[in-house]
Amino acid sequence: MPELPDITVYIEALEARIGGRTLETVRLGSPFLLRSVEPKLEETFGRKVTRFRRVGKRIAIGVEGELWLVIHLMIAGRLHWKQKAVKLAGRNALAAFDFDNGTLTLTEAGTQRRASLTVARGEEGLRALDPGGLEVMSSTVEAFGARLRASNHTLKRVLTDPTLFSGIGNAYSDEILHHARLSPLLLTQKMKDEDVERLHASIQAVMNDWIARLRTEANGGFPEGVTAFREEMAVHGRYGKPCPVCAAPVQRIRYAANECNYCVRCQTGGKLLADRAMSRLLGADWPRSLEGLDR
Repeated sequence: MPELPDITVYIEALEARIGGRTLETVRLGSPFLLRSVEPKLEETFGRKVTRFRRVGKRIAIGVEGELWLVIHLMIAGRLHWKQKAVKLAGRNALAAFDFDNGTLTLTEAGTQRRASLTVARGEEGLRALDPGGLEVMSSTVEAFGARLRASNHTLKRVLTDPTLFSGIGNAYSDEILHHARLSPLLLTQKMKDEDVERLHASIQAVMNDWIARLRTEANGGFPEGVTAFREEMAVHGRYGKPCPVCAAPVQRIRYAANECNYCVRCQTGGKLLADRAMSRLLGADWPRSLEGLDR
């Protein structure tokens, strides 16, 4: 799922192309994309784009008349900038937003249709779509620590909870925790003050670094290579590959359709965390360290 760095670069690309431009019409390739009835989608036609906003992991495009087009890409949704009035071709094409200077298309890979488009009216309508997570990039350490310790859950769970923190998902939480040298299973209420400060600083560093990387990659063009798996990442999606800091093989914890990647040496003091599937299968034979895994 595109997270804060990806959404930031998407919005910058949209500002450069459709800021001040007129939305002529929206063509829907899938009737299931639109998730709102009032205001009507047609009310946005013929209006100029006036502003943009990130709402968690959603992209909000504001048009005249205090209306917002709010796009949630979910896992497989992606945006593309095309020539004006390009045809909606293929089963993955969900919508085309026709402007006076080109067309923004929304596609979604796979068969599940999770991406959404919602029309909201005014600030109140936009707030109703906001999960309420803290904007860590502009928060103080004190505010961050208070939100972090408000409940006693694992760091991985808390960082990826959109009602607690805004814009952080599965991919960048792995990178942040590796940068901070903290275990994904560390309970928040057991964290020391210096751990909280280090985690807050790591969020700033990792997110700003990846925003800069993605800007450079786009190089003024529209970002087309949005993905949760990148070779330059330290641990996310790199199971079995060497940690760039200590060269230990990256490990994983699998749960549901996701997995958490981490480094045993850098983050867990040499302890191999239990993988819910394999540790249950192996029982007492589950290794507790990298050395045990090798044996």
